[in-house]
Amino acid sequence: EYTSRGTTIIPELEEELNSLDNCEDRKYAKKRTKEILKESRKLTMELMKAVSKFAKKNKLIDKESQDDLDGLNYLAGQTIDFVNKKAFQGTLLAHVDGGVPNLIIDLPELSAYSFGYLVYFFEKACAMSGYILGVNPFDQPGVEAYKKNMFALLGKPGNEELKAQLEARLK
Repeated sequence: EYTSRGTTIIPELEEELNSLDNCEDRKYAKKRTKEILKESRKLTMELMKAVSKFAKKNKLIDKESQDDLDGLNYLAGQTIDFVNKKAFQGTLLAHVDGGVPNLIIDLPELSAYSFGYLVYFFEKACAMSGYILGVNPFDQPGVEAYKKNMFALLGKPGNEELKAQLEARLK
């Protein structure tokens, strides 16, 4: 039922911050990220994903072993779903006890639709985080370079010279 423990969102911007072309923008964004983290722990949170419909039939251990050499007899008859759910709950409680806010995303099922929805959620969250930090998340020099190359390779009018250069490099 509960598939994974989460990660803190803001440090994931580090890679994007490093890709900023302007050194002053990068310094400001990194400084602001550190300030936000110091100002209040409550601005960062643990993100946990849960899936409601999950395979519940696979047993971890069918029956107790007589010797209990691995010390896992207490899990006999339990499903992997049961263990995942308890790991989720244990992690959630540890974060609450440590004063870390939690955001739980509960997916109805593991499907192409719900996965796409989750990806969209993270894309939007990343964009919003960038704006909150004063960084334009859509001003990415690497992305602009790939788009310029792609359009040239596709033959977009006005890119004939670049297309020739790029195709020569690809040979």
